[in-house]
Amino acid sequence: MRREAEAVLGAEPIRLVQFTRSFYIGGTEVQVLELLRGLPSTYQLQVSVLQEVGPLVGELRKLGFTPEEFPLHGSLARPNTAWQMVRLARWLESNRVELVHVHDFYATMLAVPAAKLAGAKVIVSRLDLAHWHGKARRAVLAQLTRMADHVVANAAAIRRMLVEEEGLPESRVSVIHNGLDLPRFDGRIREGLQKPLPETGGAPVVVHVANMNHPVKRQEDLLQALALLRREGLKLHAFLVGDGPRRPELQRKAAELGVADLAHFLGHRGDVPAIYARANLGVLCSTAEGMSNAVMEGMAAGLPMVVTAVGGNPDLIEDGVRGRVVRPERPGELAQAFRWLLEHPEQARDLGAAARGFVRRELSLERMVQRHDALYQQVARPSRQ
Repeated sequence: MRREAEAVLGAEPIRLVQFTRSFYIGGTEVQVLELLRGLPSTYQLQVSVLQEVGPLVGELRKLGFTPEEFPLHGSLARPNTAWQMVRLARWLESNRVELVHVHDFYATMLAVPAAKLAGAKVIVSRLDLAHWHGKARRAVLAQLTRMADHVVANAAAIRRMLVEEEGLPESRVSVIHNGLDLPRFDGRIREGLQKPLPETGGAPVVVHVANMNHPVKRQEDLLQALALLRREGLKLHAFLVGDGPRRPELQRKAAELGVADLAHFLGHRGDVPAIYARANLGVLCSTAEGMSNAVMEGMAAGLPMVVTAVGGNPDLIEDGVRGRVVRPERPGELAQAFRWLLEHPEQARDLGAAARGFVRRELSLERMVQRHDALYQQVARPSRQ
C-alpha cells in the first residue's frame, strides 16, 4: 500500500483499489500504471493482483505500491476461487475500501462478488468486444458486468455492445478513451533504438505491433498485402513487433508467399516509439479490437495509420482525415491503401500530422485521468456530487 494520501479541504481520501490480473506488458497494465501516477491526493490508493508477476511490477514498486495478491492457481472452477473471493472480501472490509476498479476478465470473476460481499462499490472496465471468450464465459462476464455499479468502455463500439447485446442501461456505461503521455512518448523516441533494425536498403517500411497469440490480429493479411504489392513491382518491408505461439506459423506463411525477406519478425521490443519513428506507415488489420494502444502510438509518432473498420479503430482513425480505414480480411484493400499513401507522400504526411494532433487534443493522459477521477467521485460518493 502507498503511504496515506493527505486529505483535501478536510475530506477523507477515497479508499480506492485498482485490481488487475498481473503486470505483464500490455495496454491494460500500462493504463493502470498511468492512473496510479496521475490520480490526485483525494485518494488512498491500493493495488491488488491475481499474480504479482510481469516486467511492469518494477514500475509499480517504483511508484510506492506493494500489490496484494489473490492467486487463482488455474481453473476458476476450483474451490480455491471461492476461498480467494472470501479473502478478498475480508481484505476490502478490513481496509475500509469504498471503491474497486477491476480491469480484466479473470480479476472481474473474483472482484465483483467480493466487492458486493464487502459492501464496496465496483467499476468494471470492458476493454474489448469479448471476442476472446466462448459463449459460457461471455455469459458469466455479462452477468458480473451487470452486477457492477458502473462500467467503463474505452471505445464507442464496446459501449454499443454492452447496451444493445448485454442489456446494460446507457446511464451505467461511460466511454473513457485510453490516454497517452505524449512528452514521455517523444522522450522514448529520442532515446533511440535498443537494438538495430533489419536493413531495408532504403525501401519503405510499415510497422505492425500486436501479439501473436490469436488469429484475430490477422498478421497474415499484412503478409498477403506485401505479396500483392511485390507482384505489382512495389517492395514494402514490414516490421512485425510482438510474439506468441502463432509466430512460427506466420513465418511459414511469409515464406510460402515469397515475402520472407520483406517480413521482419522483431519479437517483443521495448522501443516501439523509436521503431515507429523510423517507418513510413503503420497498420493494424485485426478482425476485432478495443481501443488499440498500438494505433495510438503510431498516431503519436505522426504516422499515417491503416486500420480495419472494427471495434475502437474508427474512434481513432477517420478515413482520409487521420489515416486510412479498410474492411477486415481484405488484403487487397490493405495493399491499395499502402500504395496510395506511398504514392502521395505529402497527403500521407498531412494525415500523420492530423493523427498526432488528435492524440494531443483528445487522447492526453491528463484527460483520461480527469475523466476517471470524475467517475470515481460520482460512484464512490454520489451524495457529494
